[in-house]
Amino acid sequence: MFRRSLALLLVVFSFLPLSCAELQSSGVTNVLTQLVTSQLGVTADQANGGVGSILSLAKEKLPSMDFTTLTKFIPGADSFMKAANDLGAVTGPIGDQAGLTSAFSRLGMGPDMVPKFSQTMSDFVGKAGGDQAKNLLASVMK
Repeated sequence: MFRRSLALLLVVFSFLPLSCAELQSSGVTNVLTQLVTSQLGVTADQANGGVGSILSLAKEKLPSMDFTTLTKFIPGADSFMKAANDLGAVTGPIGDQAGLTSAFSRLGMGPDMVPKFSQTMSDFVGKAGGDQAKNLLASVMK
């Protein structure tokens, strides 16, 4: 019985990523992606690109320390921003709400999705980092 259990564990662990950091990052990123897709009915690319677009705007608008604080509660933030670039949503500085709306448009989403993404991300960040993190994200969306 013990040998069978051990063999099963070895098989299971052989399919896991080699890096614990990769596992943690991809797991949390997938949680946020899944949350956005399930709540807002968008594709995974739209979810990743939309989150990345909002994070790109946050990086532009927030002081460096505040952005670092915010991204502590969104593991994989860099991968979201890379996705926004790779998907063609972010092609340069976003600058403001109009730029964010344009980024969402390039992902095939209307302007009504920006506040929906913002709310979903705000709830996610608020659960992890409390009011401070939630307020940082809110300040970007003004």
